Amino acid sequence: MLKGESVDLVVIGAGTVGAACAYYAARAGLSVAVVDRGPVAGGTSGSGEGNLLVSDKEPGPELELARMSLALWGELAHVLPKDVEFESKGGIVVAEDDEQLSLLREFAGAQGRAGVAVEEVGADGLREREPHLAPGLAGGFHYPEDAQVQPARAAARLLESAGRAGARIFLGEEVTAVTTTPDGRVSGVRTPRRRLLTGAVVNAAGTWADRVAELAGSYLPVQPRRGFVLVTEPLPPLIRHKVYAAGYVADVASGEAELQTSPVVEGTPAGPVLIGASRERVGFDRRLSAEAVHRLAAAATGLFPVLAQVRVLRVYCGFRPYLPDHLPAIGPDPYVSGLYHACGHEGAGIGLAPATGLVIARQVVGEEVGLDAGPFDPGRLVESAADALPR
Repeated sequence: MLKGESVDLVVIGAGTVGAACAYYAARAGLSVAVVDRGPVAGGTSGSGEGNLLVSDKEPGPELELARMSLALWGELAHVLPKDVEFESKGGIVVAEDDEQLSLLREFAGAQGRAGVAVEEVGADGLREREPHLAPGLAGGFHYPEDAQVQPARAAARLLESAGRAGARIFLGEEVTAVTTTPDGRVSGVRTPRRRLLTGAVVNAAGTWADRVAELAGSYLPVQPRRGFVLVTEPLPPLIRHKVYAAGYVADVASGEAELQTSPVVEGTPAGPVLIGASRERVGFDRRLSAEAVHRLAAAATGLFPVLAQVRVLRVYCGFRPYLPDHLPAIGPDPYVSGLYHACGHEGAGIGLAPATGLVIARQVVGEEVGLDAGPFDPGRLVESAADALPR
């Protein structure tokens, strides 16, 4: 017979979002268990760049969530160990020509009116801030609030802090069932090793969140969106900010399934430069895409010609949890009482994790969440797909 124990909340997923849910729930006084079939940050979190961005978000609910989350990351930077590598280095978005610059100016103006700190930088000013940028760029915009963390370490340290607050962590245990009562309320979670009795489950399973929803008898249309990142040899400090081209903003908001690439370049405290970003919907296909790698390398050297002489040591692949309207699902499931979703953040999960975790913890204990969570309501997705429910 499986070992059984009771907790207030089970979090499925030990990535950064799941870790943040466990951290804030444990701090709120709940008894918490975190379950993951793999290691900490074994999914999307372990294959991301650790971006904490406001620069790529248009005014609206995701930007408000990002601003709340960025403030929380600032607080966490004073609590978590230094090896999470929190850097408030800022971001620079560059335009190749006057047409792109005009579009960026309109976008940045709307962000500024929404409270984002942003400053236009002329062509000469770009080279002053980033001396190795290619000549001939039309200009750009500086976002001093953009930051970065080392995502796998951030997830691990959040979980460790949750553990010190009493959370139990069960790694290498796949959830095989989310049990419910006859009237449709969550009653527990099963793995091959144990039963966890609970009245509340958080689905923070990233790109596999649709499967967890199905286990509970609900539906969530999460899909994987593949991306590659190039990692160079360790270098002396070359790139001071997160630097990306104007096209990145459009790619983030796009729903295209075909391969899209736009240069995103940034240094790290350890020395290697990270080069992204690509997006395509090809299921869970992990095969290396030579076309994606070639495009990323060419675009990065176009922005920073100095990188043409630098070796790329490795390329890694990850899957972003994509939802059709590009907003995460954060909150209670409309069909299964006691089931909460914290997933679908696509490439913004690291940045949005603390606010997501705090919102979920407050919802579970019945407190005011601190922002309008309505746009993230999972019901917006499943109510239009009721035919998919196994009923």
